[in-house]
Amino acid sequence: MLELRPSCECCDKDLPPAATDAMICSFECTFCRDCVDTRLNGVCPNCGGNFTPRPIRPKAKLLLNPPSAQRIFNPAGCGGVVGT
Repeated sequence: MLELRPSCECCDKDLPPAATDAMICSFECTFCRDCVDTRLNGVCPNCGGNFTPRPIRPKAKLLLNPPSAQRIFNPAGCGGVVGT
């Protein structure tokens, strides 16, 4: 099950479970569409993978399957060297 991380790792923008601009890579690194398009050029700075729109979990499923509350904020890594 996806973590549904609550924010963009680059700009810390809130990305609630129903956010239509949340983008994820295959490792669930989470960014807003604006950062993916303008800062990252479609490449994850953590793994080098591409992005896809994050699915929206149906509201009725959130109670038993809540989103993550852990924010990951690493603006220094945005657009930098891809990690290993």
